[in-house]
Amino acid sequence: MGLETEYGITNVMESSRRLGPDEISRQLFSPIVEKYRSSNIYADNASRLYLDVGAHPEVATAECDSLHQLITYDRAGDMLVQQLATEAEQALADKGVGGSVYLLKNNTDSLGNSYGCHENYLVSRDIPLRSLGAQLLPFLVTRQLICGAGKLSIPYAGAPNENFGPGYTMSQRADHVWEGVSSATTRSRPIINTRDEPHADSSRYRRLHVIVGDSNMSEVTTALKVGSTLLVLEMIEAGVALPDFEMANEIRSIREIARDFTGQIPLDLRRRGTATPLEIQRSFFDAATRYLDSREEPEFTEFGWQGTPREQLQPVVDLWGRVLDCFNTGDFTPVSRDIDWVIKKTLMDKMAARSGLEPTDPRLSQVDLTYHDIHPDRGLFNVLVKRGFANTVVDPQAVQAAVNEAPATTRAALRGRFLAAARAHDVPVTVDWMRLKINGESGCEVLLGDPFANSNEAVDRMIAAMEGQ
Repeated sequence: MGLETEYGITNVMESSRRLGPDEISRQLFSPIVEKYRSSNIYADNASRLYLDVGAHPEVATAECDSLHQLITYDRAGDMLVQQLATEAEQALADKGVGGSVYLLKNNTDSLGNSYGCHENYLVSRDIPLRSLGAQLLPFLVTRQLICGAGKLSIPYAGAPNENFGPGYTMSQRADHVWEGVSSATTRSRPIINTRDEPHADSSRYRRLHVIVGDSNMSEVTTALKVGSTLLVLEMIEAGVALPDFEMANEIRSIREIARDFTGQIPLDLRRRGTATPLEIQRSFFDAATRYLDSREEPEFTEFGWQGTPREQLQPVVDLWGRVLDCFNTGDFTPVSRDIDWVIKKTLMDKMAARSGLEPTDPRLSQVDLTYHDIHPDRGLFNVLVKRGFANTVVDPQAVQAAVNEAPATTRAALRGRFLAAARAHDVPVTVDWMRLKINGESGCEVLLGDPFANSNEAVDRMIAAMEGQ
């Protein structure tokens, strides 16, 4: 598994001149470019750090094979780019410019542009993509109920007035996807991207690239987003019978669901009548609950869990059920410390009621943005965590360690060791997800087709050669 996060970037200057996104992004990555002569590198922890199209800093986590490991490296990615922001602020101060650099873990800017949080799951090549998409799409379209990030927005044009929360949506990405399954990424964003880049043995594996999800500040919400999807994918691979909820129009449905806080809006199905988002999610939840009872436990080794154990998935399923129960009662207090869209909406509702604010009030927009500021002391969500108003999942010390250390249980461990040796001994190398290469006439190269293999004798010899120079 892996997560790719594109961060929004802006700055507030002490002078009247404000740097544009391109300028501030170049400043952000200037230490990387100076050191590595590139704005596209693999960090010491084997994750990919780069400046993406549109001046968006992006982190693609190293390969992870358990849920908590993935959350840890997702949070470590936040720390990596925040370190760059702190250095950029100091550099601007040294130049006499001053100002603050803001990195936002959200999905839309003030101009309506959208940037993504992409999920990657390794699945068997044996499952036809068409069949996989047909079974998975109903879950992904309705998944925003349990893991959306929430956003201030104008009401959906053409939607019924009743049962819709004006000015707020559960998902930031719902309005920015236009297809169910396709190879596009930006021109016409799909829910599932079919670009066939497995970054592994293509005869055995496929990389399922899900690009409809929101960026989550809450570790708990991230756990629910990824953990529930992991269980659904495992059930599909295992041949578990899932109900047929194939939708007549996924794109219309995903937009309508985003503004219906009852979960009861009827959605047209392709082959039979209608179903509600709550009904669809409840069916997947019930199936996952039964599946978890008989699911085989992964192996625990000296390096850690090689797979996601029940002890990490059971809380996910429990929370999944509690969120769905909240839609039945209309009271989301039981999950108001866990689910991003609920946490944020609770804050905004209290603020609006206390001060009599309309949805268009800029003070609410400020809350919407600062919630996603990843700064540990300034960001609103991080302040809530420190004050005990938002729950977490992983050990902060493990996150700090993950900034510099690669996951020990996957292929990433080899990449991390290789990079450490190359950088310690100033050896020119080329690295990507599958390839480790020592450059030069006497260089050599190793291809790593198995993402689960954390040891390789050929890589050991390459590292020994670098250390022996």
